Amino acid sequence: MSRLYSLLFNGVFRHMDPEKAHEVVFPVISLAGRTPVVGDVIQGAAAPYLGRGANGPGSVQALGRSFPAPFGLAGGFDKNAKAIRGLTMLGFAFIEIGTVTAHAQPGNEKPRMWRELSLRGIRNRMGFNNEGAAAAAQRLESLRRSASGRAVMIGANIGKTKVTPAEDAAGDYATSAALLAPHADYLVVNVSSPNTPGLRDLQSTEALRPILQAVREAADDATRAAGARRIPLLVKIAPDLADEDVDAVADLALELGLDGVIAVNTTIGHDLGPGGLSGPPLLERGLDVVARLRGRLGPDVAIVGVGGISTADDARAYLAAGADLVQGYTGMIYNGPFWAASINRSLVRDAVRGTRGGGAR
Repeated sequence: MSRLYSLLFNGVFRHMDPEKAHEVVFPVISLAGRTPVVGDVIQGAAAPYLGRGANGPGSVQALGRSFPAPFGLAGGFDKNAKAIRGLTMLGFAFIEIGTVTAHAQPGNEKPRMWRELSLRGIRNRMGFNNEGAAAAAQRLESLRRSASGRAVMIGANIGKTKVTPAEDAAGDYATSAALLAPHADYLVVNVSSPNTPGLRDLQSTEALRPILQAVREAADDATRAAGARRIPLLVKIAPDLADEDVDAVADLALELGLDGVIAVNTTIGHDLGPGGLSGPPLLERGLDVVARLRGRLGPDVAIVGVGGISTADDARAYLAAGADLVQGYTGMIYNGPFWAASINRSLVRDAVRGTRGGGAR
C-alpha cells in the first residue's frame, strides 16, 4: 500500500498545487467516513485497535479521558469538523479540528501552501481559513447524537479572528470556547500560528493570562449549561520561543491550573519563504521543548508532542521525552492515508509488551 501511494504521490500529487491536492483528497476521506460499510471495512483492516475503545491494550489515560491509542491528528487538516469519522477510520486515535475562529474568514491570499520536497515538509501561510465556530459546533453537535459519534475523541483548536484587535482577543477566544466546549473532549488555545499578524505576541504571559482565564470561564459556563462535564484546556506554543519563554508559559499553566500544553506549532526559523514550516526539521526542537516542559510542569500536567513525526520511532521519542499523547499531520501527505494506523499499531504493540515511554495524566 505504501508503494502504491508513493507512485500516486510522485506521479500525480507532487505536480499539483498542495492546497488543490488537499481539496481533492479531503472530500474522499469525508465521504468514506459517512459510508458505514466502507468505513467499517477500512477501519477493521487499518486500525482494529480503535474498535476496542477505552479498554484496548494501547489505550492512554490523559486529560481525564481514555484515548484508544497515543497518536492523533494535529490541528490544521480538518478546519471545519467535516471529516472526523473518515480520519478516525484511517487510524488516528483522536482528531483535533481547527484552527477555528469566532467568525468565519477566508484566510490569506493564495498561494499559501508549499511542499518542501527535499525536507519532506510543508510550508504554509493559510491564515486560519475556516467557516467559524458556530458552523463547527453545529457539525460536532450532529456527530455527537450517535453512540459512535460520541465515542470519537475530539479536540477543538481555537484561534483569534484576524480582524479582532489584540486588545479584544480574550473575548474572541471566549466566543469560540462557549460554542465548542459542550461538544469536544478538550480545547486548545492556539496563540502560536505565525500566519495571523500579531498572534504570536499573545504568547507573552501578560497577554496570554487574560485569554486563558476568559476561555476557562466561557467553557465552564457553556458545559455547565449543557449538562456536560468540565472540558480540559490546553495551550499550543511555538518552537521559536526562547527557553525562558517556554518556562514562563509552563509557570503560567501551573498558576492557572491548565490541563496541558501542546508543543510545538510550525516554525518561522527558516529562509525558505513566507509561512510556517512543518515536518522533520521540527523534530529536534519539538523534543527539546517537550522535555523542558516536563521538567518544569512535573507529572500532573499533560503534554501533547507534535512536530516532525514521520515514523513510530519519532513518536516514541516524544513519549520518552515526557509527552502523554502525540500528534501529526504532514507525515500523512508524504506517507499516505494509513500512516497513522501504522504508527498506532506499532505503539499499541509497545504497550502490550510494556515498553511504551511517557506517562498518563
